[in-house]
Amino acid sequence: QFLPDISTTATSARFSLALAIPSQSQLQLKAMTALQFQPVEPPSPFLNSSSKPNKTTWKHPPYSPSYCSFRHLPPPLPCSASTPGAEEETPSRNYDSTATNGGRAIDGLVDRRLVVRLAWEKLLRWSRSWRSKNKADVLRRTNKVVVLGGGSFGTAMAAHVASRKSDLEVHLLLRDPSLCESINLHHCNCKYFPQHKLPVNVSATTDPKAALIGADYCFHAVPVQFSSLFLESIADCVDPGLPFISLSKGLELNTLRTMSQIIPKALKNPRQPFVALSGPSFALELMNRLPTAMVVASKDKRLANAAQQLLASSHLRISTSSDVTGVEIAGALKNVLAIAAGIVEGMNLGNNSMAALVAQGCSEIRWLATKMGAKPATITGLSGTGDIMLTCFVSLSRNRTVGVRLGSGESLESILNSMNQVAEGVSTAGAVVALAQKYKVKMPVLTAVARIIDNELTPQKAVLELMSLPQVREPP
Repeated sequence: QFLPDISTTATSARFSLALAIPSQSQLQLKAMTALQFQPVEPPSPFLNSSSKPNKTTWKHPPYSPSYCSFRHLPPPLPCSASTPGAEEETPSRNYDSTATNGGRAIDGLVDRRLVVRLAWEKLLRWSRSWRSKNKADVLRRTNKVVVLGGGSFGTAMAAHVASRKSDLEVHLLLRDPSLCESINLHHCNCKYFPQHKLPVNVSATTDPKAALIGADYCFHAVPVQFSSLFLESIADCVDPGLPFISLSKGLELNTLRTMSQIIPKALKNPRQPFVALSGPSFALELMNRLPTAMVVASKDKRLANAAQQLLASSHLRISTSSDVTGVEIAGALKNVLAIAAGIVEGMNLGNNSMAALVAQGCSEIRWLATKMGAKPATITGLSGTGDIMLTCFVSLSRNRTVGVRLGSGESLESILNSMNQVAEGVSTAGAVVALAQKYKVKMPVLTAVARIIDNELTPQKAVLELMSLPQVREPP
């Protein structure tokens, strides 16, 4: 009877133990308080170099679930702005209630957003400063522009320049009187853009003297293979100081000349100002005022800057370059590569083949262009890789369409007879091979295209021969 009641003793012991030992919720509260209010250093590494952790080597972890001392606990909530001392101890942390992960703010997200916003604002300030220092007075001083040729791209460029200034005279010099009449009466090039209205300040004529007299700039949009004869016929009407902006891409078949060589030779003026305009640009998208970027290249820096100011607008970005050779060679050879890409598509050889072929073709273009004095950066830029990607992969490309039909089994003659536009790559292919031999550059893909066009090799046979070439080491 003198023994204590066992149940009463056990109850008292449990009560005493509860008072002496903190509960798990209390441990959580203490852990969160320690993590929140003690300044910590990011653990890199988590422990010091000492092999055994102790009181002197242990580092407090930062706010992160993976570094929490109590692994079974959820990460602590961030300090609010009203918490005493929070601003002093965590000056670099800004939390946004909208940027959460499972109800908890993501550490550093707002800081990263702030950095991005400041970088963007800095870019815009630089842009405004640059524009204020480089005011476009070229357009203000330009009163008349002439476009030679009324094809799709010549028409698109005429419409673009005319839209830049309402009182600017833009004249299209054409050979077709009916097309001239259609443009002058209905303000529409019914052959290429029947659904698009041209600006009212665009007119057309077949008289070269009327078109060229008093012109400030001349855009050349005649196909390369017909340029020499056409320019020789109007040479007497061309002012020796009239800047020519060439839109034509390709190589003259017999002479292997580019437009920068063809124009001065045909006009009998080696000092004729010249600019090459190139880049990934379809005429239809330019007519629809979709964002486009191109390059103007000239050995005369002031002339390149003037062409840039004349053409640049809210939907057309214009970069300048002094590498005329690189811009012209890339613009000519990409048409031949586009035929090869079309052949792969027409034969249904798959995406692996397409990627390998285009990569090899880009290398071949770079090899030849650099041998001719071009800069490698030009070949990887807008007028090189940019134009190659557009021409090889998009169905609007005329040269790619020729390749697709060749790969599907059609004859070249029937393909060309059914087209109302010129595919420059067909005539350029032979010139490319001759140019490669001249500079001693191996170009298997582009040479295969020339063999197919000359009907000396079928697409199937060309694929087999290309795949059977020696396995070589890729150049560094």
